[in-house]
Amino acid sequence: MAVPGKYFIYARKSTDVEDKQVRSIDAQLSELRAIAQRDGLFVVAELVEKQSAKAPGRPVFNSMLNSIQHGEANAILAWHPDRLARNMTDGGRIIDLVDTEKIAALRFPTFWFDTTPQGKFMLSMAFSQSKYYVDALAENTKRGYREKIRRGEYPGIAPLGYLNDPRIKRIVIDRERAPVVVELFEEFATGKVTIEGLRDFLRKRGIQSQTGRPKSNEFITRILKNPIYYGHFRYAGDIHEGVHDAILTKALFDRVQEVFARRWRYTRPKPASVAKPFLDLFRCSQCGMSITGEVQKGCTYYRCTKKNKAIKCSQPYIREDALSPQLSRLLSRYSLRSDWAEQMLQKLQAEQVDATRLTEERAVVIRREIERLKGKTSRLLEMRLDGEIEASTHLKKKATMMAEKKSLDEELANLDQTRHTRIELFRNWISEATNLGETIDNGTLDDQATAARKIFGSNLFLDRKRARGEAVKPWAFLAVNGLSDDMVPRTRIELVTLPSSGECSTN
Repeated sequence: MAVPGKYFIYARKSTDVEDKQVRSIDAQLSELRAIAQRDGLFVVAELVEKQSAKAPGRPVFNSMLNSIQHGEANAILAWHPDRLARNMTDGGRIIDLVDTEKIAALRFPTFWFDTTPQGKFMLSMAFSQSKYYVDALAENTKRGYREKIRRGEYPGIAPLGYLNDPRIKRIVIDRERAPVVVELFEEFATGKVTIEGLRDFLRKRGIQSQTGRPKSNEFITRILKNPIYYGHFRYAGDIHEGVHDAILTKALFDRVQEVFARRWRYTRPKPASVAKPFLDLFRCSQCGMSITGEVQKGCTYYRCTKKNKAIKCSQPYIREDALSPQLSRLLSRYSLRSDWAEQMLQKLQAEQVDATRLTEERAVVIRREIERLKGKTSRLLEMRLDGEIEASTHLKKKATMMAEKKSLDEELANLDQTRHTRIELFRNWISEATNLGETIDNGTLDDQATAARKIFGSNLFLDRKRARGEAVKPWAFLAVNGLSDDMVPRTRIELVTLPSSGECSTN
């Protein structure tokens, strides 16, 4: 029999896991309206709330009880008691309002209630059962998370570059966005891009907020500091080794962290002028400043910038067509004869055998060190469980050892590749040295400048219109070992044609 009164229809739907099987708001309202119409209930208002009831603090629910406290209504029509409360504070308020007769009736299509002691006891049991369900579910969820972590499975929502695979309940690489993440790390690792610049980088690749705005600086910083991308993951303040596939290497991740540590500030580099191939190639021998270039009356001149205030530089300028043959002569000392190249390649083949042996020996050392770190990690855990060290000390030391182990794992995986890379680099160097003569005779000024940067690095100087330089390794090997004496001499050095009208000064 319906109890007369002024009713609030209250419908609630939470996004929490425990409410996923509960009827939707529309389904609740439809049935509650049908009951009110069938039983002739006077409905004051329909209240809808989309929030969990496992903790106090729901605004619509609190407003409803305040209205009942002030006599605006005296009854509630809801789908089930767990729609009203899943915590003892809110449940106690409901029962208190029933005890003080502020609530004359509670109607539920799936639960019987009247204001007798038995009815209030059953209602309190329903609230207690709802709270037990929430608590047990939370504990089971935490237990499930702990088990996933023990298996090395990331328990959260996949970050950018990964996807949550519902079939295997693990994160997998997002083939579309993972390359963007790698490029993001590589860009920042150069030290030439700011976080602000990376916002535009992501926006151009379609990664932005739901409102179409660029991602925040905090979002990008979290990505660049997240160990999940090299195979570990952070959970509850601790670092764990994951079983998911890494998107990038630990070495690249470390380079990014070094950029953060240096607090590098970006200054946009000045673009090199195509018309001045020797720009930034030489330095002044007197004051050490860089050599700049300028065009006057159709000719290109190079001179010291004279920015050293401690030294009054007196070095004169030199015209490009006078500087070019000097650079050619410097380069010619490092042109390798083909028969010498053949001998060096034969020697390289023999050294490759020795390198293979050394690589295998190093692999044994690395594996032994990895096993030692595993043992130290296990002992560290035992010390923490026995209370011999604090939790903070355990976490810090564990993170350090895991990072060291990850670096060793990558070194082990890259040993063979590194050996092949070094040998290929040396082969390429021999090829470049063999072809240097062709570059000198037939290459452009830009080609010669590129070769000079490889050979001399920053060790090219201008001294009283004379170019001199000291080669870097491995090019210095050619001069040190006297190979230049046996090299095929350049029969002719192509010079830039001098102007006939005298419009450019030769001083």
